[in-house]
Amino acid sequence: MQKIIKIGTRDSQLAMWQARKVQKLLEELEYQSEIIPIKSTGDLVLNKPIYEIGITGVFTRNLDIALLNNEIDIAVHSMKDVPTVLPEGIIQAAVLRRANYSDILVLKDTEEFFAQKEATIATGSLRRKAQWLDRYPTHTVVDLRGNVNTRLQKLEDNEWNGAVFAAAGLERLGKRPKGAVNLSWMIPAPAQGAIMVTSLDEDDYVKDACEQLNHKETDICTKIEREFLNRLEGGCTAPIGALAYIDEKTEEINFKGILLSKDGSKKIQVAKNAPVNRHRYLAKDCADYIINRGGKQLMLDDMDGDVEKKTAVYSTKSLSESQTKLFHEDIASESSDFIKIRFNRIAPKVVKNEIENVIITSKNGVESILNSFTKDELHFKNIYCVGRRTKKLIEKRIGTVKHSEKNAQKLAEYLSGQIKGQSVTYFCSDLRLDTLPTVLTENGIEVKEIEAYKTMYSPATVADKVDGVLFYSPSTVESYIQENVSDKIAFCIGESTAREARKHFEKVEVAQVPTVESVIELVNLHYVQ
Repeated sequence: MQKIIKIGTRDSQLAMWQARKVQKLLEELEYQSEIIPIKSTGDLVLNKPIYEIGITGVFTRNLDIALLNNEIDIAVHSMKDVPTVLPEGIIQAAVLRRANYSDILVLKDTEEFFAQKEATIATGSLRRKAQWLDRYPTHTVVDLRGNVNTRLQKLEDNEWNGAVFAAAGLERLGKRPKGAVNLSWMIPAPAQGAIMVTSLDEDDYVKDACEQLNHKETDICTKIEREFLNRLEGGCTAPIGALAYIDEKTEEINFKGILLSKDGSKKIQVAKNAPVNRHRYLAKDCADYIINRGGKQLMLDDMDGDVEKKTAVYSTKSLSESQTKLFHEDIASESSDFIKIRFNRIAPKVVKNEIENVIITSKNGVESILNSFTKDELHFKNIYCVGRRTKKLIEKRIGTVKHSEKNAQKLAEYLSGQIKGQSVTYFCSDLRLDTLPTVLTENGIEVKEIEAYKTMYSPATVADKVDGVLFYSPSTVESYIQENVSDKIAFCIGESTAREARKHFEKVEVAQVPTVESVIELVNLHYVQ
């Protein structure tokens, strides 16, 4: 029976149009599909400009979660809304032929206000606001949020002179007014006008289907624009525009980019061409041009001019620079490792013969095994694990995983129905939850525990000013409590960690996806209302 591809999308009119477009293309290739609408954070938080929400992928995050939870098979996005770095396990499966990439001005009345000093223009985009103020510094730019219909109605209801929209959105819905003005001088958002389809990297059936939808020229141009954005380290909080297009006569890629201050008073522009198939360094060269002419300092000056950070949080795991940058600008973060791992030497006799059933519940378990043995020395017939990342590491460095679950409880329940009466070898830490071995033993499964590594507490003293603490395992909670009080909010990576936190903390919140990035976004959502 042919698989029915589940298409995830936001539930706005425009997003549904885009999803139906993908569905139609799949049907033409004789693939069956169904559309599953999902609410996004960007749709739910309408009282702030996009650039003040402080969440990476504000319109894409909930679709990412649905993908990782296997609730949908593909997600359809306006490509300009998608972060330049996708979550681990999710890939760009296709980009459709690009539509009109321009910005347009929808007028309230006439164009007469252009000749006047005072005027009011509406937009929710920091990029559009900065470029408008660069060109018309005496005008006032007000915030405009909501879906296409909502924004058009707000323009009608308010005494504004006009509002800026992406041409593609209005044209796709047949709502572009006749008198709309094409803003050819405004450099669009990277990938504006393009539709991206994402999927899980491990889903070959879906990847094969989506590959047939991919438009090569659009793919090339949007990759350049998004790389330019990524290299400037800008997202929806920096006014950055980028446009690449292929000149069919010269067979060259024309690129232009811009970085502005938030008030539009300063800008750095770049324009450069490169032959098709010799454009590898085009985005890098253009980003370097911007940076070398003060781009980084321009962004830093904007940050210095903003309000001081007013909320402090502490992560019980050391965060990378890129992870730290995911926090909203009003949140100050510190981090250190509250848990340290020491691998034990596992006796050779443990893996001398083939082991029928093996359980590994963490990446530390994988590393500890490989610290004692090479891949060729391991003879594991059936490997069961907890966590998507653990599974990926096992299959990369040890062998095929027969089955994985999100947590130990679910894995124990699965195995209880599959291998009753058999035995399992469980590679674990000296500190581990009782859930898995207890459930298995109660269901007639013998558990042979191998202490593969030791988990050592290494707590730091957290300042009183800290309002929230990020936890990634029950052990990090236990380590924290040794030196600190529990009068703060506990942000937890998963339910097992949350159960331990509830023993001590009055306020506990749990991320929807077990990743560091998801915990950080949980923090952003809590504090930035």
